[in-house]
Amino acid sequence: MNGKLKLRVLVAYPVSPYIEERNGGFYVAGTRVSLDSVVISFQQGDSPEQIVQSFSTLELAQIYGAIAYYLENEKTINEYIAEGERELERDIPPLSQQAPELFARLEAARRHMGLKRT
Repeated sequence: MNGKLKLRVLVAYPVSPYIEERNGGFYVAGTRVSLDSVVISFQQGDSPEQIVQSFSTLELAQIYGAIAYYLENEKTINEYIAEGERELERDIPPLSQQAPELFARLEAARRHMGLKRT
């Protein structure tokens, strides 16, 4: 057996006219706007009216539909978002490894700013 075999857990997500699953992610149906984007804005306290202003391709009813889907499946969607964040952390190396010179300049600037404040 291959030592690199990954176990995948398939989760059946509820069907919604407002949300579609494709390419391993959830999107507002018929758009390229991710459910994550709408949910995170909502979690940060934005109202549906504020969220729709950030996404010109969406209508207010789509925002309400996405939020309703999230609220009906809150635990599952929160886990989905958390897993996406963990994947990003695993896949994207820290700036100190990606661009050490830039990181060093930023750290020096941060220390310099800290000295100015005292």
